[in-house]
Amino acid sequence: MKFGFDIDDTLINLREHAFQLYNKKLNQDVQVELFHALDKVEIHELFGMTSEQGSEMWNSSLDEIYYTACPPYPDAVETLQRLEKEGHEIYYITARPKEHGQRTMEWMINNQFPVHKDRFFHGMNDEDKVHIINDLELDYYFDDKPAVLETLRNHPLNLYAKTQSYNKHLDIQRIENWSELIDILSFTKL
Repeated sequence: MKFGFDIDDTLINLREHAFQLYNKKLNQDVQVELFHALDKVEIHELFGMTSEQGSEMWNSSLDEIYYTACPPYPDAVETLQRLEKEGHEIYYITARPKEHGQRTMEWMINNQFPVHKDRFFHGMNDEDKVHIINDLELDYYFDDKPAVLETLRNHPLNLYAKTQSYNKHLDIQRIENWSELIDILSFTKL
């Protein structure tokens, strides 16, 4: 089978990593409970920033956010390794900017994710992401972003939301922990 995965906030805990970096850089102590209650993707408001200031902070911090100690979600690496070992194809489809594509792929490899260069797609907007997902004819796709999930809702694939505070309103199949995926696959084979 063909499995597609978004990276940020689907396989790795990027926003919470950025949240911790913001706390440190801005010398603040915003409580993580506030982060976990956010009903939107953007985190800047927690730090008293406008959209413009938040965008500037995010863009000026990308290298630190993307390539430092951002942790994969528990069992993400092991689950994808197992899928590959069982002969499934793993695709990564991320909206990370083009200029970060090669380093992101290297980061994923260094963190033991199973990566094939011809199955790694980056540097696109949400609309292009949906086209790539359709063109690949994936069997399963996992993402966190409401706009992408809503657009793919009626497409012929098994679509799952990686549960986040900002996508809980969606009525869609969910995955909370990556260890659940093997159980989901075992159940669908019955």
